[in-house]
Amino acid sequence: MLSQTRTSLPMYLQQEEILEPECKTLISSLPKENGWVASHLYKYQGFWNPARHLQGIMICQKNFVARDSDVFLVTTPKSGTTWLKAILFTLINRKYCPINQNHPLLRNNPHDLVPFLELKLYVDNQIPDLSNLNSPRLFATHIPFFSLPKSVQDSSCKLVYLCRNPKDTFVSLWQFSNKLRLQEMGSNSLGETFDMFCRGVSIYGPFWDHVLDYWKESMEKPHKVLFLKYEDMKEQPNANLRRIAEFLGRPFSNEEEESGMVEGILKLCSFDTLSNLKINRTGKLSSGEENKAFFRQGKVGDWKNHLPIEMAQKLDQITEQKFSGSGLVM
Repeated sequence: MLSQTRTSLPMYLQQEEILEPECKTLISSLPKENGWVASHLYKYQGFWNPARHLQGIMICQKNFVARDSDVFLVTTPKSGTTWLKAILFTLINRKYCPINQNHPLLRNNPHDLVPFLELKLYVDNQIPDLSNLNSPRLFATHIPFFSLPKSVQDSSCKLVYLCRNPKDTFVSLWQFSNKLRLQEMGSNSLGETFDMFCRGVSIYGPFWDHVLDYWKESMEKPHKVLFLKYEDMKEQPNANLRRIAEFLGRPFSNEEEESGMVEGILKLCSFDTLSNLKINRTGKLSSGEENKAFFRQGKVGDWKNHLPIEMAQKLDQITEQKFSGSGLVM
């Protein structure tokens, strides 16, 4: 039992008790499992979410109206979201926010500059007025493709999707969840959370279904969905940044190339730069998470330092089975 009263908990831990009646009625009929951080996860439209996230998704589905000029960063949790938020914000706003000592990224966490639809804008039954935002509007989301608001699916807006090797994704998610748990809650064991992840019971999971749905959309509508892998971004950041810029219809000019704009964006948005900023070492999000929790290592292959070979092999087997025949290799 938590020693704190529910109202003194950070917002990200306040769940079922702050739901609107409609959502409370819904979750009472949904499949339920123990949560990694929040008390429970509920299966809604095929994917697992804490109650507060689920309510945010529902409100967003009903009220968000997309514009053709909108840009969405879509990710599986713990796949490089914070890094790519910084890159997309800097890329899209490069003409109005030059890379200098006054750049917004030096004073703001990327999550504050690129808000999540369901975790920031529409969370806690909020219905924000987004009509006055200048185009292109830049948003982020973890929402699975078929749970996106219909206007997002039907419009000509752009979706930049980023995923990561499931072994590194799992390890990062496991460690992140333990950072968010209060001391009296104890830590999630590796074995227990691994079994849940393999069964698909993780936030916005099943992981493989989430990835595969966006992969298929990127194959069918390459003009709408750009599918990126974290590992490719790390290996060839320059080429992939140019690829993103082309996809968004904002390619780098010859003058920008000659001035080192590509390298400048990548340096500003690098893990070393962002993780060492005061705002990201000491600040908190409005929902209560410490900014430093979003910066662990950002390395490819760190799973080798945490997963026994048997677990790694099991994830590989599941991945091969789930993606069989799709053309997707991770």
